[in-house]
Order: sequence, then structure tokens, then C-alpha cells
Amino acid sequence: MNIALVLAGGTGTRLGADTPKQYLKVKDKMIISYCLETFFSSKLIDAVCVVADPMWQEEIIDGIDNLVCKQEKDASTTNKFRGFSLPGANRQLSIYNGLTDILKFAGDDSAVIIHDAARPLLSHELIEACFKAYEGHDGAMPVLPMKDTVYMSEDGKVVSKLLKRETIFAGQSPEVFNLGKYYEATGALLPEKILSINGSTEPAIMAGLDIAIVDGDEMNFKITTKADLDRFERMVTE
Repeated sequence: MNIALVLAGGTGTRLGADTPKQYLKVKDKMIISYCLETFFSSKLIDAVCVVADPMWQEEIIDGIDNLVCKQEKDASTTNKFRGFSLPGANRQLSIYNGLTDILKFAGDDSAVIIHDAARPLLSHELIEACFKAYEGHDGAMPVLPMKDTVYMSEDGKVVSKLLKRETIFAGQSPEVFNLGKYYEATGALLPEKILSINGSTEPAIMAGLDIAIVDGDEMNFKITTKADLDRFERMVTE
């Protein structure tokens, strides 16, 4: 069983808007709805769960209902949504809450594919590539090569050394993991270490899991700043 876990619990403060970025509307549709539409229409996804604050859940449901109405109303589409999980104190705790709820209906040998709601341009091709890379591994994640020369600074004031650009990658979501192994790796960080986790794959690496990488997608950018939002609006309205 392949379950999509969409993270929509963030506040989006860096964008400077009153509404969290994932709930802003672009072309009469919330940003989160774009990736949900992709997951709902993917033949590789059996179930979809969302981490979201209760105050936004009704709007998300309305958006899902609209998506389903536009798609063919067969069982594979209408029965995919399995409910909400509550946000945690940080991103990884939100993931842990989602994993805990998913394990109520899915087995340890299932795969969970974790995605940021603020990455609306998720493609079917990237989902397929992630699952293909996952075969024979504990997990898989899409990455982008570094284009610029990369330096490290120990104190943030002067350059300490030049890093090998060809060995450094920028991670994206969605990330695919074996559900049971990833849940155990995340739970092992409770209660304190989990608060310092920044990336979804970090607990898997810390636990020694085998994580494959696959070519990411430049179009699969995360909406973080006003410039990102403007870029996305141009892409879907032009």
C-alpha cells in the first residue's frame, strides 16, 4: 500500500501573508489543492492523509470534494482520502503524528510518500521516479545538483573551505520511505532530538537506513517567499 502524507501544518510566516501560504488561492484554488489533485489522480497512490490545523480542515475537505467532482468518480479516486492528523511542534513531529495515524490502517511494509503542501507543481513523473528508485531500498528522495560554487564557513564571517560541488545536493519532496522502518527511526528521536530535525530524510539517515536518490525537478519548487508565489501565479495563469 502506498500512502501520501501531505504536510500543511506550517504557518508560512516568511511569505508575510496573514494566511499560511498553502491555503492562499491561486486561480480560485488553494495551493495545497494542486499537489492533492496530483496524488488523487495518481495510479500509484492508494491513500492520502493530510497534516493540518483543525481551522483549515473544512476548507481542505471542500477542495477535495471539488477535485473529486472534476475527476472520474470511481472507487480508486473517491475512497483515497483517509483523514487528517494534527500538526506537531515542528515539521518532524507533524510527520510522526501522521505516521501514527497511518499505521492505524496500513501495514509496516507499506510505503509512505511525504510531500510539502507548498510544493504545488508535483508531477506524476516525479512520483513514479521516486517509487522506482525506492525499489530495493529503505527510502528514496529527489535531489537537485548544486549549480553554484559551495563554500563552508565555521563562524559565518569568513570562508573555512571550499566544498566539492559534485558531492552536494539540494533535497526536495516527495520522499518515499518504508513505513515501519521510518516510523521506528522517527520515534527513536522522541522526545527531545526530534525537535532539532529539519529534513524528512534526516531521521532515516541517522538510523542507518538505505536511502536512494533520484533526479529532482526544477519545477517542483517550494513556495517560501513572495517571489516564489509570484512565479507560481505566473506559471498557472499565463
